[in-house]
Amino acid sequence: MPDTNAMRFATDASDIAGALPLYVIERSAVDAWCQTLDTAAAAWVKASGFTGALGASLLVPGANGTPIFAVVGFGDASARIRGRFHLAAAAQSLPEGTYRLTGGLPEGCADTLEHEALGWLLAGYRFDRYATQKSRGASLVEPEGLDAARIEAIAEAEALTRDLINTPASDMGPADLEAACVTLAARFDADITVITGADLLEKNFPMIHAVGRAAEHAPRLIDMRWGTAGPKLTLVGKGVCFDTGGLNLKPGASMGLMKKDMGGAATVLGLAQMIMAQKMPLQLRVLIPAVENAVAGNAFRPGDILASRKGLSVEINNTDAEGRLVLGDALTYGAEETPDLMISMATLTGAARVAVGPDLAPYFTDDAQIANALDAAAQAVADPVWRLPFWAPYESDLEPGIADLDNAPSGGFGGAITAALFLRRFAGDTARYTHFDIYGWNPKAKPARPKGGVGMGARAILAALPDMLDL
Repeated sequence: MPDTNAMRFATDASDIAGALPLYVIERSAVDAWCQTLDTAAAAWVKASGFTGALGASLLVPGANGTPIFAVVGFGDASARIRGRFHLAAAAQSLPEGTYRLTGGLPEGCADTLEHEALGWLLAGYRFDRYATQKSRGASLVEPEGLDAARIEAIAEAEALTRDLINTPASDMGPADLEAACVTLAARFDADITVITGADLLEKNFPMIHAVGRAAEHAPRLIDMRWGTAGPKLTLVGKGVCFDTGGLNLKPGASMGLMKKDMGGAATVLGLAQMIMAQKMPLQLRVLIPAVENAVAGNAFRPGDILASRKGLSVEINNTDAEGRLVLGDALTYGAEETPDLMISMATLTGAARVAVGPDLAPYFTDDAQIANALDAAAQAVADPVWRLPFWAPYESDLEPGIADLDNAPSGGFGGAITAALFLRRFAGDTARYTHFDIYGWNPKAKPARPKGGVGMGARAILAALPDMLDL
């Protein structure tokens, strides 16, 4: 579990009592605000060249040189729309100390206070398993009017997702991912079962077994359950702990980030932690097919035709399209209990990244209620998502003739859509189904999001659940 001490609001009584006032000022309001200050403080602000630019910060000293307050710039609406978590930039640049938000955010920006406070906490994340990282020294007193415990719980769950993705496959193989699930289950008194190795064949999960059988560490299906009342929510996360591409071997440049190919599993575990920590009134099930797509003499091959739990046969035209195979068996299993909502999350296709880039979490659904709830929640919590279509005219591309389905249709067009359509065949029509094709990685450092593993879509789903499930 991640160390989240740096991702909490200040709690020490003496630190809180001595917290420096922190003002957040838009660019257009700097002159008017300076007129409310005493002459010396106003002169310092002007002499320092503070203009209210987005993310700028300044300590203002008193007569004896000791800081008496701090101010950060909030830019203007046109600047803010180009990013997220603007206070997090100040959290990174302010010197060590404890700060108290004074006067709130500028008028008209009050709806952003919760995710700005969350961003401050997320800016404290450090992945320090293998090397010491410089800690952030600026802490924030809990802003008034916010549910601090809820915000801290979300930050902690995001830290779990980031840690799981950032850990290399040498320490985050299928067994290690199982161990992380067991730890999470124990913390929240959830039940967990795991089907491993040859037992996958005996219990009819042939595609999960086929993808993972060549690896040193046995494939497995992790099944975690929590809650005994309320609507049924099933989360399915792709847990490919490393993806070589199999016999369709990836080039080195494409293999370098494949430790993150379990980003779907990491994200559903973070989301599950958020749900359990908030004691949401629902029945939660998490299914994670955990495998490594390796190369060995018994690896599955191009041209093979695999059986599936669903009873559909699948022709393998590319062993590097393995994620949809393991998800197919898991989705079939999940649908057998007819949940009220089933959501899959996976780092599934490069086509999704080409379509929307690394910031947006594209999702697929046929349900207008789900789409409306997700779109509204994503905007409210600054966790952007974008709807893509289950485009039925492409269904025929999945049908090769020699088998029921093709795991990698030729042509290269609409790859994210055909992958989603493939999954929908296994989710069936007994449950409302939504699929997220996430990236799970931040390619360059941004406020509250250092370079590396990152959760995508989880906070939007969390905020949308009451509307999606009528809680």
